[in-house]
Amino acid sequence: MYGGTQDNSSVGGPSRTLKINGITNEDWFFTQGGDGFRSVIDPEDPNTVYAEYQYGNLTRFDRRTGQQIGIQPQPGPDNVPYRWNWDSPIIISPHSHTRLYFAANTLFRSDDRGDTWKVISPDLTRQIDRDNLPVMGRVWGPDAVAKNASTSFYGNIVALSESPHKDGLIYVGTDDGLIQVTSDAGQNWTRYDNFPGVPKFTYVSRLLASQHNAGVVYASFDNHKMGDFKPYLLKSSDNGHTWNSIASNLPANGPVLAIAEDPVNSQLLFVGTEFGLFFSLDGGGHWTQLKGGMPTIAVRDLAIQKQANDLVAATFGRGFYILDDLTPLRHVSAQAFQQQGALFPVRDALMYIEQRPVGGKHGHLGATYFEAENPPYGAVFTYYLKDKFKTKKELRQEKEKAASEESGSQTSSKSKESQNGTSSANYPTMDEIRAEAEEQPPAVYLVISDSSGTPVRRVSATNEAGLNRASWDLRYPPSEVHTPSPEEGDFAEFFQPPTGPLAMPGEYSVTLEARVHGKTQRLAGPEKFRVNALGTEGMNEQDRAALEQFQQKVAHLDRALTGAIQTGNDVEKRLASIHQSLRDTPRDVSGLLSGADEIEARLRDIMRALRGDVILRRRQENTPAAINDRINQIEDEERFSTSRPTQTHIDSFNIAAQQFGDQLGKLRQLVDVDLKKLEEDMEKAGAPWTPGHVPEWSPR
Repeated sequence: MYGGTQDNSSVGGPSRTLKINGITNEDWFFTQGGDGFRSVIDPEDPNTVYAEYQYGNLTRFDRRTGQQIGIQPQPGPDNVPYRWNWDSPIIISPHSHTRLYFAANTLFRSDDRGDTWKVISPDLTRQIDRDNLPVMGRVWGPDAVAKNASTSFYGNIVALSESPHKDGLIYVGTDDGLIQVTSDAGQNWTRYDNFPGVPKFTYVSRLLASQHNAGVVYASFDNHKMGDFKPYLLKSSDNGHTWNSIASNLPANGPVLAIAEDPVNSQLLFVGTEFGLFFSLDGGGHWTQLKGGMPTIAVRDLAIQKQANDLVAATFGRGFYILDDLTPLRHVSAQAFQQQGALFPVRDALMYIEQRPVGGKHGHLGATYFEAENPPYGAVFTYYLKDKFKTKKELRQEKEKAASEESGSQTSSKSKESQNGTSSANYPTMDEIRAEAEEQPPAVYLVISDSSGTPVRRVSATNEAGLNRASWDLRYPPSEVHTPSPEEGDFAEFFQPPTGPLAMPGEYSVTLEARVHGKTQRLAGPEKFRVNALGTEGMNEQDRAALEQFQQKVAHLDRALTGAIQTGNDVEKRLASIHQSLRDTPRDVSGLLSGADEIEARLRDIMRALRGDVILRRRQENTPAAINDRINQIEDEERFSTSRPTQTHIDSFNIAAQQFGDQLGKLRQLVDVDLKKLEEDMEKAGAPWTPGHVPEWSPR
């Protein structure tokens, strides 16, 4: 089974193992980090899993290799941001295992497992500005506590289903109470916004197209955000034109959150509510709570495993519950319960010898969970240094120590010499002390080169005498220098320092080098080795070359982009000092102040394009993708993949590259010409000096 666990990632795990001690935590595996949400599995290739985290960040996970690649649709050149739900709906079409439907405020379709996407709908929501919505009886200002924090951008698609009987018959539900239907794969849409007994604007919690009838669809609504906890559960037999309630005797306090329909018996339905799991034997005419160990808890999702006939429930307590073999429910009837005894059909049994990997039922391996370190990742190099390379200070101290030991037996003589003002150890000169303090310490490196002899990475190694080891992570160098922040120490698990793209499989060589007292020397090598990649069997040489070329282009742009953003950050600080300086200048510098204001306004526009609208993002507003967003998204989504780049990544990179070229030209003009001219004019006006430029001076 696969699913999401809130705050604890998306996971997969077995419903049974062959071990006598059952299912342990080691049997589970992660498919995606972050808040865990919906997971869908390719029905023909169960090793391909689609999982997501907040705001529609969708990944394709390959269980065979452990690789994952981000496949979230990205805005086009118009850069209008999509409105993603915290838990965006994703389905695999029942008509093609490589076809995905994924939704923000519009519906996306991919026919190549998420490598490329196309929009197949207009905005299907009411398009209401969330900042004008009343909360607790009033519209709150932008400074309200936690305004828009950790919330979805209102006006998005939250429910999605396609009919197994008709290709392209798709149902979409929104968070603002709409159901939209297309019967031609998105070419035309019909909107429904009035449902019997359901208040307007009620969140559509689930849609489910029937497996048994092309015209039947089920819908549930959740209005708890308005203080309304009633169960709203509807059925349509005409593709959504008309609806009837089948909530029947469901408890009045318990919104319906999930729906499942038995694939064999169309009258056997299941619903998950805020307070438990219920089933109906007559298509919703009457409901009975399923207990038998199932707690009274919020049931957020339901799925039926057709081969095993198991019902799987996901709860908001981060738990998965399985009703093993629901077949008896298909045969339950009033007549059966009137008999003295009843026997229901029996599922085929499995015969196997139970494994005892921990020695018995509960094992004898000590602690419940233990982690042993893996060998270092990547290429591991073993090297030897006869002696440690020493600094000038260390060499001086060794000489002083040797001289002290040599004269240790001549204490009285040494004391007499000291009284005469002489010493056996020469005191260093002031120039020597200064040279010691300014010296760069000796460094040992392993230099990795590709098959052509071109260096691709320099790995720092230990400067210690004897046998040592160091490893290369098989990546090119990062495009920026990383300075750890204080937050990383507290939340190290969630921080990823910058990394370069993965190198390609093939032949490499390594040499051992040292830089001592300002000079570099080769100590040993080269030694040849080979890098072999798992999970790339389906990639030909052209695909690998294209991947490397693309990732190098991204890294090249990222390097320039990082420099441009940092330059802009520095200019922001310089402009703050400039404004203060001009305010402190006795002469009339109103023209220079206006010039500084104009430069600052242009810089803000450039920085918004480079790094995003930081002001609105602090208020959790939905803003267009900045150039930095696009590049970070590509790098993050390809960090754990050796697959060829998706077309979405290629298109997004091309947009970023085009936009960056324009903004870099504007930044150069601002810094190299206009800001420089302003600082020169300030010098002439006698303004207090400001950081960032060399002052003018001549003797008076």
